[in-house]
Amino acid sequence: MSDRQEWNHTPTTPIIVSPLWQWPPKPYAVFRWYFDTWFWITINMIIVGLSVVALFWASPTLEQAAQPGAWILVILLRNLVLTFLVAHGLHLWFHGYSVQGTDKKYDPRPFPRQGRIFTGHSQLTDNMIWALASGVPIWSGFEVLMWWSLANGYAPSSTFAASPIWFVALFFLIPVWESFYFYWIHRALHTNALYRFHALHHRNTDVGPWSGLSMHPIEHLMYFGTVLIHFVVPSHPVHVIFHLMFYALTAITTHTGFEGLWFLGKKRMHLGMFHHQIHHRYFEVNYGNLDVPWDRFFGTFHDGTAGAKAMMKERLKSRKR
Repeated sequence: MSDRQEWNHTPTTPIIVSPLWQWPPKPYAVFRWYFDTWFWITINMIIVGLSVVALFWASPTLEQAAQPGAWILVILLRNLVLTFLVAHGLHLWFHGYSVQGTDKKYDPRPFPRQGRIFTGHSQLTDNMIWALASGVPIWSGFEVLMWWSLANGYAPSSTFAASPIWFVALFFLIPVWESFYFYWIHRALHTNALYRFHALHHRNTDVGPWSGLSMHPIEHLMYFGTVLIHFVVPSHPVHVIFHLMFYALTAITTHTGFEGLWFLGKKRMHLGMFHHQIHHRYFEVNYGNLDVPWDRFFGTFHDGTAGAKAMMKERLKSRKR
């Protein structure tokens, strides 16, 4: 199968990792990479804004969080509504109403699919059930744990007034931690001991927004367990909200199956990652993301070129010998 037949849309290749890891140093390239990631209307900045709104309008105070109460249901309901609005809104745009048709869609096959491999024989139903019945409750459970721990002094706290530089910097550092954490749990999930759980997510060889959080509960526990770093790192509740929301919503946006949201002939927002789409096609490449090049270090990087595909085939052949 040729590359043209294999993919409906192929973005510019080879895929590159963050220039922060290139030698010799390229300060301007590093600046542009992180500026484009964060400013102005970007997924990261939107999630910061949503976190602040959630803090003031759909979260307890630390005094309320010291004891169990109705605030726990508020957090669960907030996360359920947010997940549904983002995931289903993107699903309707790309797949339900096909506003973009197949323009900038990576996989040539139609989404969603039907089949016995999926719960209810429907990929969309399967993805929604696992995201809403397992993903959101586990996400919310971790958030409740952290609120209660911060309120009772079991987790170290920080405020903007006490440490303004650290308060702001932590928003930028959380995705760096995500790069480290996600690669290693993802590699673990591809081992013989844990793949039986991760296989549920890999039912989706082509993906849609609901696929991002379609995981087995064991994988959800590992995935959202990233937030436990706040038992070590001094944080404010808004950092906890952002951290978990970042993990949840970027799982949705990076699994749209499309390069981005295009409207009136212009790309309005970058969304799906071809880098991760390749992982869903081949499974044994691109375990991490592009912010920290773990895949390059360990020989599992696929940059979207024919040469990288040939190298992947040789590596997989050698594993079978």
